[in-house]
Amino acid sequence: VAKSYDQVFQVGTWQRSDWQFRKAVEMVAAGRIGKLHTVTCATDANPTGGPFESRIVPKHLNWNLWLGQAPLSDYTPERCHYTFRWWHEYAGGKVTDWGAHHIDIAQWAIDSMPTQIVTRGEMPNLENGYNVAKRFEADVTYQNGVRLAVRDSGRRGILFEGDQGRIFVNRGILDGAPVKAMSTNPLEPEDFRKYADDNLDRPQRTGKLDAIINHMGNFFDCVESRKTPISDIESQHRSATTCHLINISLRLGQDLRWNAKAEECGDARANAMLSREQRKGFEVIA
Repeated sequence: VAKSYDQVFQVGTWQRSDWQFRKAVEMVAAGRIGKLHTVTCATDANPTGGPFESRIVPKHLNWNLWLGQAPLSDYTPERCHYTFRWWHEYAGGKVTDWGAHHIDIAQWAIDSMPTQIVTRGEMPNLENGYNVAKRFEADVTYQNGVRLAVRDSGRRGILFEGDQGRIFVNRGILDGAPVKAMSTNPLEPEDFRKYADDNLDRPQRTGKLDAIINHMGNFFDCVESRKTPISDIESQHRSATTCHLINISLRLGQDLRWNAKAEECGDARANAMLSREQRKGFEVIA
């Protein structure tokens, strides 16, 4: 729809505009670690808790509207605000919380579509409690042979491994021998292959606030130039898809095959979980 109306649409996954994440991806694309073969994304473990008590809905909260498409349920404070993240009804735990950022950066560098998802984890079994995986591991294989390992422990961030070196990046660090070698062999403007930016000569600021400002700046630049933003619709759809596939695999307790072109699994139960029933009054009508 955005393309058909020539609209500029940017997703708020601001890590793509942060100089450390972008530089890491550009270094991988420029061959600074050789041929990429493995990417590891480390998050935190999901919180556990429950069962929780149902409460009276606060007067300031429209609980029905807040639930939207999600199934109608009694109000529980832990289902709302920040902790909504730990319920499959509203989110997907750390897999989607951090994954929306780190898996996106990983796939930006991998530059291919997933074909297989293998997971190991432990799912909780309790009423009215956090229902995302207690522990999880996932290994995603891509069409080009690269493997993505998603782990709920370890040094939070992204590790890129190639046959000639490796790079680690998170929201504070860009490190590795290839990074240190940049002091004598820096990337030139023509080496930036992942995103054509007219403003590469702008100062590279490292603060979190500056990173967000830069991301918004990219949106406004694209509104003016009509170019595609650095965080475009399809790449973010593909990143979210991988996150959801990992959770579907964990919930079913089985590995998945994925056809990215058809956007379907080779399993009826998994395909049924690619969408959900829309609660009456909150249907999205095409």
